[in-house]
Amino acid sequence: MKVHFISIGGSVMHQLAIALHRKGYQITGTDDEIFEPSKTNLVSEGIFPTKMGWQPGLITKDLDAVILGMHARNDNPELQKALDLGLKIYSFPEYIYHESQEKQRIVVGGSHGKTTTTSMIMHVLQSLQVDFDYLVGAKLNGFDQSVNITHAPIIVCEGDEYPASAIEEKPKFHFLFPHIAILTGIAWDHINVFPTFEFYLEQFRIFILKIEAGGLLIYNSSDKVLDQLVKECFRADIRYQPYEVPTHTIMDGKTSVIIEGCSTVLDVFGNHNLMNLYAAFYACKEIGVTAADFVKAIADFTGASKRLELLASNENTNVYRDFAHAPSKVKATIEAVKQQYPNRKLIGILELHTFSSLNEKFMNEYNGALSKADVAIVFYSKHALEIKRLPDLPIDKIQSGFQQPGLMVMNDQKQLGDWLLKNDFSNSNIVLMSSGNYDGLDMLTFAERVTH
Repeated sequence: MKVHFISIGGSVMHQLAIALHRKGYQITGTDDEIFEPSKTNLVSEGIFPTKMGWQPGLITKDLDAVILGMHARNDNPELQKALDLGLKIYSFPEYIYHESQEKQRIVVGGSHGKTTTTSMIMHVLQSLQVDFDYLVGAKLNGFDQSVNITHAPIIVCEGDEYPASAIEEKPKFHFLFPHIAILTGIAWDHINVFPTFEFYLEQFRIFILKIEAGGLLIYNSSDKVLDQLVKECFRADIRYQPYEVPTHTIMDGKTSVIIEGCSTVLDVFGNHNLMNLYAAFYACKEIGVTAADFVKAIADFTGASKRLELLASNENTNVYRDFAHAPSKVKATIEAVKQQYPNRKLIGILELHTFSSLNEKFMNEYNGALSKADVAIVFYSKHALEIKRLPDLPIDKIQSGFQQPGLMVMNDQKQLGDWLLKNDFSNSNIVLMSSGNYDGLDMLTFAERVTH
């Protein structure tokens, strides 16, 4: 097989290129710029482009497939030549499906918890030495790639609702056609892509319709929006498995869970993680994993990168980092930490960094998201607004949106840094929530300082 990647340097594109190279395919690829860690990864596999820039000369009739990355635009000269030659052009998810048509496909969709739920399934299957392929949106302990394509009979995929490519604007998870589908919940986000909630909801309706006949839909029935959607989209030719928070206990900052009479102490915590775990269990059960084996395997799961990740701790202070930025994710993360440590002060520091979160029209969606925090700070940088070409975000609009008494809003890195330096964090938990980097503020050093 000869496969060419247009925009090979993408975070998942280069991982797929490496996976196919290891499978024995002949791989070429181009990009106009490639950053780390993609550069080193491609160099180590011997498939780094010979030069930067688009190279239409590499687009030849003998290519079996051309895979188009999100970074490539409609007028890309390689894309135009591939179209002229009538070559098979795939978006990333279309090609994953192409490679997985003979596999049993598990696809995890939803507005939140996709990466963690996918990671839990992968962790359990790896622990039980089950042969499987995967696609996941984060770096996981025990896996050197975030994409793997072999001859395994099963594939586990995180199903993203973002558009597939420049020429295929439908969501990625519409192309994966699961036999086992999970929906973790629905909460409007990405307003630059989905300008109305109804349009966003429609993508999940379509996903349900794309489950293979005879398949299984595992869904969070405690999510009222999702529960109603499932009822509206009922299909007689698939099976349904609702789930909520499983039976569990919390003692001395540790959570234990009980699944079908089997119990274990967990390294993760929070209702959202417990629900993710329950969804993962039902997916694993469908492919023959027993409750006893699942519980034993999940006990040492520590979470995906930047998902309630413990940066530093001592006997009375924990500092967590979380990718949370959407309102539902922020709320779930804050509530999880407060529930786990009810007697510690909880300090929530949220950076608004995405297009949606920096948009004044979206601000009311954050109403109550930080309500369980004893101290709440919202930070955003003028630089982030400039990069996204957004107008100024008035502080009073943030305060009226969050409806949080005592909320501190900061838009200067020094102001936040000074506040972190002068406060006492004993008997406290600090949760740093962001998909950015607090305008370059060194939070790792801060975490180490307050816990030593």
